[in-house]
Amino acid sequence: MLESITIQGVLFLYGAALLLALWRLVKGPTLSDRVVALDFISTCLIGMIVVDAIITGASYFLSVAIVAALVGFVGSVAFAMYIQKGAGQ
Repeated sequence: MLESITIQGVLFLYGAALLLALWRLVKGPTLSDRVVALDFISTCLIGMIVVDAIITGASYFLSVAIVAALVGFVGSVAFAMYIQKGAGQ
């Protein structure tokens, strides 16, 4: 019973964090804000995948989470290089 409430609470908080990050992604005044929001969204999605792996007991979801983390990291590095070189140059 307590585990179910805890898992629902964690998923609710991840959902709220995703909505706030999505708002920052759309509203963000600078490109850097949008990149950080996108990175946070990918981190939240990875956390949700891990929670789903805990709920279902399916260990292959952890492999999916690792691949998603690697793709998110490479995307963040690519965006950082894009910002560093200049967006319009």
